[in-house]
Amino acid sequence: MIRYMYKDAFAVIGKMGQGSAGDVEKWGAPLWDVAVSGIKEIEHLIRKNEDGAPLYWGALNDDDESNKRWGEAGMSDTGKYMAGCEADADTTPPEGWSKWVIPAQTYLVASSTMDDYEKTFEDIVDKHGAGIIGSVHEFYPDPNDDNVIDIFCPIAIGMTFCQSCGMPMTKPGDFGKEADGGPCPDYCQYCYPNGAFTNDDETMEQMIESCIPHCREYYESDEAARADMMEKFPTMKRWSKR
Repeated sequence: MIRYMYKDAFAVIGKMGQGSAGDVEKWGAPLWDVAVSGIKEIEHLIRKNEDGAPLYWGALNDDDESNKRWGEAGMSDTGKYMAGCEADADTTPPEGWSKWVIPAQTYLVASSTMDDYEKTFEDIVDKHGAGIIGSVHEFYPDPNDDNVIDIFCPIAIGMTFCQSCGMPMTKPGDFGKEADGGPCPDYCQYCYPNGAFTNDDETMEQMIESCIPHCREYYESDEAARADMMEKFPTMKRWSKR
């Protein structure tokens, strides 16, 4: 299952290794043994789920730790991997532990199992590879089952906004849907619910007028809102085509 979501900047505190991207299973897997066995050292620093269990991440990074994808043009075929837990971005790790800050980004998230990981990731790259802008990360939603995994592929720095009405899209349910039921990264659930615009004949000016009542808390007047939108809306994907 593929979905889109926004996530604020956060840190991963864990045990970090570096090696060949093609052999990550060999040198990356032992990092988990070390991280899990020593988790009491960071237990007071990390975030936990509703049941009090750690939020486990397998974070990837390039050799320079600049949040680039492994194998990106001009890069070597080596990379870094961290087996660790989610924490606040300003957390200071104890001695012997590493920390990476993952920037605020909008992600394409694909749920998979370790058995299907390679196929799932190949499908993502085939369909969305050009849109992945940085390091891909692995989240383990069930701390008691390391066979279940969510693959987080960043597609935009920061939050994304509907390219029809400007609504911020942060949760999977905020995004619209294509005709086949898959999520649409460009438009919200209100403008594009099933592979087509709710009102395909709507003009940009009509859209702006319908948006103003929802945005009054952010503007001094309707006139100020209208002027701002008249400047921004022509740059949006839907309206730039007209």
